[in-house]
Amino acid sequence: IQHMVQSFSEEKQLILGYGGYTKTKGLLNKLIRFETLMTAIQYFSFAKMGSAYMGVGRNLTYTSDLFYKNRGFMSHMNIRSGDDDLFVNEAATKKNVALCHHPDGFTYSAPKKTWSEWWHQKKRHITTAKYYKVKHKTLLALYYLSTLLFWILAILCFVFIDWKIPLALVIFKFFLHYLFVGKGAKHFKEPDLKPWLPFLELLLVLAQLTIFISNSVAKPTRWK
Repeated sequence: IQHMVQSFSEEKQLILGYGGYTKTKGLLNKLIRFETLMTAIQYFSFAKMGSAYMGVGRNLTYTSDLFYKNRGFMSHMNIRSGDDDLFVNEAATKKNVALCHHPDGFTYSAPKKTWSEWWHQKKRHITTAKYYKVKHKTLLALYYLSTLLFWILAILCFVFIDWKIPLALVIFKFFLHYLFVGKGAKHFKEPDLKPWLPFLELLLVLAQLTIFISNSVAKPTRWK
C-alpha cells in the first residue's frame, strides 16, 4: 500500500499495480499466472505510452476526486464484471496515470483451483473487453489475431512446405518471446514461467478462442 500511495501526486490520480496470483503446483496455476503476467505487460505498456486501458481491482487505487469526477461506476452499473477495467478505460488520461513497479507494491490473490471455475470466470471476464474504447479494442484484437494466425500458419507450413523455413521463424519468435516476455516475468517476479512460455502462449490462445466462440453462441447468464 505504501508504494502505491507514494506514487500519487497532484497530477497522478490513478495508480496501476501488479495483481498476481499465488504460486501453487499444476498446469492450471501456471496458465493463470501466465495470463495475468501477459495482461500486466500489456496494460503497463499501454499506460507507459499514455494510453492506459485497464487495471486490476486487486491492485488499483485512485483519488476520490477522480472517482466522483467520472461519476464512479454509474456508466457501467448494468455490466456484470469489469468495474475496475472500465473505470480505468474511462478515467485514464495521458497525464493522470502512474505505475507502481516496486515488488513490495505487488499483491497476490488465491487463484481458481479447478479448470471449471477458471473457465466460467474467463467466460464472464472476456465479455468486458467489448466496452473498451475503439482504439484499445482494435490494438488488443490485432495482438490476439496475430498470435493466433502465427500458430495456424506455422503448423500449416510445417505440414505443406519445407520444414526448415517455418522452423526458423518459430525459433525467431521464441527468441523474441523469451527476450521481452521473459524480461517481464523477471520484473513481475514470475521467473519460473519462462521455460513454459511457448506452450503456455499456445494453450492460452486456444482457450481464449474457445471461450470467444462459446460466448458468441451462448453468453454467460449468471455468476460462478
